[in-house]
Amino acid sequence: MHWVAVAALSDNYIWLVADDEGQAFVVDPGEAAPVEAALRERGWQLRAILLTHHHNDHIGGVSDLVRDHDVEVYATADPRIQPKNHFVEDGDVITLEAPRATFKVMAVPGHTRTHVAYFGEGFLFCGDTLFSIGCGRLFEGTPEQMLASLDTFADLPPETLVCCAHEYTASNIRFALTVDPDNHALRLRRDEVARLREEGRPSVPSRLADEYAANPFLRVDSEAVARWAQAQGEAHATRTERFAALRRAKDSFSA
Repeated sequence: MHWVAVAALSDNYIWLVADDEGQAFVVDPGEAAPVEAALRERGWQLRAILLTHHHNDHIGGVSDLVRDHDVEVYATADPRIQPKNHFVEDGDVITLEAPRATFKVMAVPGHTRTHVAYFGEGFLFCGDTLFSIGCGRLFEGTPEQMLASLDTFADLPPETLVCCAHEYTASNIRFALTVDPDNHALRLRRDEVARLREEGRPSVPSRLADEYAANPFLRVDSEAVARWAQAQGEAHATRTERFAALRRAKDSFSA
């Protein structure tokens, strides 16, 4: 598989993936024009669209792409997501004919109540649930739901590429360093991201193993996060309470 993170809107990434024959699928096209430009540049043919949730910066380009391409559109039954012709739910396994690819559908509520992720072919297309060194805001879900959603990623292969939908990594790292300043993996990631951004390259995808080493939202059981929570007055916090405290702190964090 060949992939590209197509920059869109102010800080979105639209994931475009193709096989050797140029048969392609796209994930969360918030805009059509950047996708069309990427397809023309590479001579690829769009065959399918995967959607993680209903926010317009993830589905805003779908109608135009459906109008101009013969594509299958996969999404949950949420009526806020239109158009679509294949309904998916937790535990489904979908197989694309071209490019030939298979994905497991994972329900990951928290950012929104009907958010899903797609895992397969070495990729995790996680929308706004998991970011590099961060996680999504809780617009429709609870801390319990989001933490449970993040926990579902723990059994995936460590080499999985985390294909999130926004360029938030540098800001996320600045917050994470206030929680876990002595984390060597986090400091290495800080330096790597600084280099990538200076070169004008995306900071994602990241490896799932690296996220578990450096992302505080995946490390609520670590001693470092427990110490941070205690310093915030959460001396006897449960793991859910530690996660909720992290999310509140990030929501008000000014980089």
